[in-house]
Formats: sequence, structure tokens, C-alpha cells
Amino acid sequence: VQLQASGGGLVQAGDSLRLSCAGTGRTFPNVMGWFRQAPGKAREFVAAINYDPSNTRYADSVKGRFTISRHNANNTVYLQMNSLKPEDTAVYYCAGRGTAVTVITTSPRQYIYWGQGTQVTVSS
Repeated sequence: VQLQASGGGLVQAGDSLRLSCAGTGRTFPNVMGWFRQAPGKAREFVAAINYDPSNTRYADSVKGRFTISRHNANNTVYLQMNSLKPEDTAVYYCAGRGTAVTVITTSPRQYIYWGQGTQVTVSS
């Protein structure tokens, strides 16, 4: 499974961005997540979604502002980010758990497929 993230950019506080993660390969993971890493900080969980798109999980810091979704037929996962804040500035990575796994987790160590990352910068 290969993942390609896109959609990052430079925006102002309060603006919106939509990140996309397209997957190629035999089987798209059931569980897909978005993580982010700011300079000097550890990679942190942002959101995740199961094959059932109603099954989602969010970090407290993004609840109510970010929405994760997926289009299974196109092997694509999205992260709609609204009301962006300067503290959302980071490199955003999409990731997938093993293709047979169905449980959403928040630890990056439990995701085995990773995209290359896309930079999101929010100015104040």
C-alpha cells in the first residue's frame, strides 16, 4: 500500500484546508488516520476513520473543527480542517493500519503504512 498526501499550504488563522490521501495497492486499509508533527515535537494523532465512515475518532484539540472522511471506491481519505489556528501548523501525515485490522487506535506505532507528509502552515 502506497499513500500520497496532498492539499497542504499556507493559510491565515480561521481559514480552511482540505487534505487528501490517495492510496494505491491491492487493499486499502480499513483503518486510516491523520497524524501531524510540528518542529521539535513528537508525531501526534489527529483523526482516524474505519471502513465504516461513521466510525471516527478525533484528538480533543481538533474536535468540532476537523472532519475526517473517506471514499472507499476511490481509496481516498480526506481531512477537512476548519477554523485553523496557528497551533495547527505542522507536517500532516496520512497513515493506515494493517489491511486486516478494523480497530481504530491513536498510536502512530500501530500504523504501518505512511504517506510522505504535507505541510500546513497557519499564520496569525
